[in-house]
Amino acid sequence: MKKALVILSGGQDSVTCLFWAINKGYDCSALTFDYDQLHKIEVESAIKVAQIAGIKNHEILSIGPLFSGKSPLTNKDVPLDQFSSLKEVSTGIQKTFVPGRNLLFLSLAANKAYSRNIDTMITGICEEDFGGYPDCRKNFIESLEKTIFLALEKKIEILTPLINMKKSEIVMLAKELPKDCWEALSFSHTSYDGRYPPTSNDHANLLRARGFEEAGYPDPLVERAVMENLMERPKTKNYENKD
Repeated sequence: MKKALVILSGGQDSVTCLFWAINKGYDCSALTFDYDQLHKIEVESAIKVAQIAGIKNHEILSIGPLFSGKSPLTNKDVPLDQFSSLKEVSTGIQKTFVPGRNLLFLSLAANKAYSRNIDTMITGICEEDFGGYPDCRKNFIESLEKTIFLALEKKIEILTPLINMKKSEIVMLAKELPKDCWEALSFSHTSYDGRYPPTSNDHANLLRARGFEEAGYPDPLVERAVMENLMERPKTKNYENKD
């Protein structure tokens, strides 16, 4: 069985990638980064998801305040933008961008893959999340693959199964995977403010909500919050006749 190292943030896309890889027959290990992100709840989500998936080798790698800077994801003094809709999100690099994050994550993951004799890394990078993020593009991944080979003299493939998908397509893919994936998505985390249940109107939350709305399925994370009496059921067509 071919082995793969999955970069598991605990978010919707990385969770879907993990179960996609398992469904493809990969023997998966997982790597989660603790980088002093303010939404550190996603690390807890990754731990829970790995348990649901039955991942025996799941490492939490702490890299400290290396990314402290001007992003509201790592700097509590920078306010997080709120939007009434995705139409309000401006073009260009959003201030939630953490410079060098995917570059460092994949470079460190390559070290882990090399030492474990793993030839494949899998990440949930998605160009719809681009939001001006240069490290969510296919040409970045292709370039990094070449750089890793030059650095290690070992070919490590970086798979990005979601990179060309819309969020709604990612939701539909998750629905087609074994049902454990849908359960795991109920424990995933997306909200930039680190709160559960998700109530803020940040870019990530709005993008996730639109994906489930367009796919025609209720978000299992929201369903869990409703079942726990932490929020009211949204008044959208996805949640009709769910009582």
